Amino acid sequence: MDHRSGQKRAVEYLYPPIEPFDQRQIDMGDGHRIYMEQCGRPDGVPVLVLHGGPGGGCSPAMRRYFDPEIYRVVLFDQRGCGRSRPTASVQGNTTWDLIADIEVIREMLGIERFILFGGSWGATLALAYAISHPARVRHLVLRGVFLGTQAELDWFYGGGAGAFFPELWARFVEPIPQSERDDLIAAYHRRLFSGHMPEEMRHARLWAQWENALASVYSDGVMHESPSEYARAFSRLENHYFVHGCFFDGDGWILANRSRIEHLTATVVQGRYDMICPPVSAYRLAEGWRGCDLRMIGLAGHALSEPGISSALVQVMNDLRDEMKEG
Repeated sequence: MDHRSGQKRAVEYLYPPIEPFDQRQIDMGDGHRIYMEQCGRPDGVPVLVLHGGPGGGCSPAMRRYFDPEIYRVVLFDQRGCGRSRPTASVQGNTTWDLIADIEVIREMLGIERFILFGGSWGATLALAYAISHPARVRHLVLRGVFLGTQAELDWFYGGGAGAFFPELWARFVEPIPQSERDDLIAAYHRRLFSGHMPEEMRHARLWAQWENALASVYSDGVMHESPSEYARAFSRLENHYFVHGCFFDGDGWILANRSRIEHLTATVVQGRYDMICPPVSAYRLAEGWRGCDLRMIGLAGHALSEPGISSALVQVMNDLRDEMKEG
């Protein structure tokens, strides 16, 4: 889950645009080629940026949360989306494949430990990677926490969020027959993977529009259109992961395995009015984790680029920078 739009005034908190010093396609040897880039300081503190979705892809704006004089920022488009190829492919595309890709990137770049920076699905993947490879994590910076649980999916695709946006919810469920509306994720799955391109594209646009419309606390209630290729990749990948419970070994897998990362430190930035990933998930993640600092942002929703969210994330990265300088 993720969305990259937001209010223009968020830009004032960000560092000026920077260009990558390294861009490449990495052949993972199984039919997937992963786009990866680095920007900032080549010998700086490594930060791995994990985008949302699944299927959201990276954008140049995601480079701008980090002091380029301090941080070595690594971004990559996860399997099947952005500049990675093949587009919208779900073959060999699981959480564990993405974790393996991160390890390939880390070893290729000669990085011992990352700061992990991820929001929404990116927070899910950051947590799953940290649980799998805790020795490779320096700190976690998480935004709009999604734990990959059935309860969270039921909220967003079962009518919970729809109670706040009934007219948009009606548009989302309208193409699905009444007999299939008890499981909208499965119903959309049948159409997103029907093999009939017009049907796939129609439902991909509706899937993406539903999430995009709820991303910002400043939402105008309009279901804005996404580019066709983006919508298809985003919707197919997100639905593929959700149909399979994010490929975790049981519901609640992250919280069940949190003990593996409780020796690490983390900062969580959470919008108080996040309609896509409600604050209860961030609260449950942080509760009892002594090294986890939960920062609730009052007038903020889910979008990375909302003013309060952007300001808080830049402040977190600057605080970490200053701590490292003092250390």
